[in-house]
Amino acid sequence: MLKTIQVNSNQEIEGQAFMLRSRFEPQVEFGRLPPSPQEYPILGLNLLRLLVQNRIAEFHTELELLSASAMENNCIKHAVELEQSFMEGAYNRVLSARQTVPHETYVYFMDLLAKTIRDEIAGCSEKAYDSLSINDVRKILLFSSDKELFEYVKELNLLTVCSAHSEHFVLASPQLNT
Repeated sequence: MLKTIQVNSNQEIEGQAFMLRSRFEPQVEFGRLPPSPQEYPILGLNLLRLLVQNRIAEFHTELELLSASAMENNCIKHAVELEQSFMEGAYNRVLSARQTVPHETYVYFMDLLAKTIRDEIAGCSEKAYDSLSINDVRKILLFSSDKELFEYVKELNLLTVCSAHSEHFVLASPQLNT
């Protein structure tokens, strides 16, 4: 599972989490295998993957399958706290949680979660504002520099500049620009 994180394949991670739950948990439960030290990091990664994909109902279904002792594990707690912050709209808290990940493999998903949050904010901002200053867009999308903002804008083509001399953005999704 942890090797899968390095190749960044969400489908592989989903498959590994399913295999852990369906094949190994029953073996541990009946005493045929010892618990894996990677069990909670894998289950936490799976929760984080669901959060990144905005699959909140499945996230909660997975939580219901966990034992009370699993819910006390830092890897699981981290994912639960992220989901709570995400649902509250406390995006700064979600982004700052990257600094306190319980396992080094979580950083990849934290980066994806930051992108998910920015995409969500950009989509809402597009409907809420006709135009915004570059400074306002940077603050709204939670970037620390204009350079990061411009890289995001270029990569996703979510925002377009009014004119070459303008310091404002007109918010528009790619479909509207065609």
